[in-house]
Amino acid sequence: MMQIFNLIGSLFGFILWGAFFIVKNFGVSIIIFTIIVKLILVPFSIKQQRSMAANARFQKKQKEIMQRYGKDRAGAQIEIQKLMQKENVSMSAGCLPMIAPMFVMLGVYYSVINPLTNTLHIAAGKVEAALNSLSALPGLGTSFGGNNYGQIYVLKYFNVLQDFFKEGNNNPLFSSSEATQINEFASGFNFLGWDLLATPNASSFASMMWLIPVLCFVTSVVSMIIMQKLNGTEMKGCMFVFIFLMPLFTAWIAFNVPGAVGFYWIASTVLGFVQSLILNIYYNASIIEARDEGRRVVLRRQQEASVAYIDVPDYVAPSQVGKKEKPDPEAYKKKSKQKKKRR
Repeated sequence: MMQIFNLIGSLFGFILWGAFFIVKNFGVSIIIFTIIVKLILVPFSIKQQRSMAANARFQKKQKEIMQRYGKDRAGAQIEIQKLMQKENVSMSAGCLPMIAPMFVMLGVYYSVINPLTNTLHIAAGKVEAALNSLSALPGLGTSFGGNNYGQIYVLKYFNVLQDFFKEGNNNPLFSSSEATQINEFASGFNFLGWDLLATPNASSFASMMWLIPVLCFVTSVVSMIIMQKLNGTEMKGCMFVFIFLMPLFTAWIAFNVPGAVGFYWIASTVLGFVQSLILNIYYNASIIEARDEGRRVVLRRQQEASVAYIDVPDYVAPSQVGKKEKPDPEAYKKKSKQKKKRR
């Protein structure tokens, strides 16, 4: 599974490196990179927004059924099941559109945490040899041994240890051009006063690196709560997990990993929120309900137009067939009175 995500990360890495080549700053390139990825994931985002709007409409009708049936829970459940079939709503429909883009997002994540192999596209064998060599150095070994963010640490310390890797040594790991490329890449990780190669838990309070995990949590919770209110959906099931537990877990990870990873999550959350606000204008519950009602009206008219008109004569009882209609004296009197009033 990790190989699949690394493959996706390698493909997205070309976009990340292209953005960095233009702006020469990793923070800005992550923002550009995230915008492009969000545009690629627009079909998934539209499906998710439509699902949330449909779920909000279903919950509104579900409340009406519960109020109508009162204590008759069995009858209410039967009606709710009928409503689910009619509205084509599934209990997992709100979760599935969220899960699908996560596989792509994990690939994007691997392009960020493995910048040497997936962004600079340096041979994996060279990178692995560099990590093994650095893990044996006193004082630095704990940063590389068995660490998923070892490549970021290589960038962090590359300026100090680059002579150890260059050609001319007995066992060179990187060519001169690769060393220059890595050095150039490592010099662009300062963004808004943050060193994106540093780790918040190992940084001083004055460095403000602690803001990265805090913003990871706040942006995630606030954006999801606002979107839940806009869509009129309740926090149930997987929604509750995504709104509170997942952002907390993400913030804890962001506190213990290099700032570049946490900053990517912040950028992804904020830009995703903006995208959701835009999609909500065109795919909110009211608009979707109006469109569905309009489609039903059009379909009914098409069905009525396709039915041939049949002129059916007035019904006459078999006993009255062939007989002349007898005059009704009362009806004659009424007509006479009406004529007199008109005069």
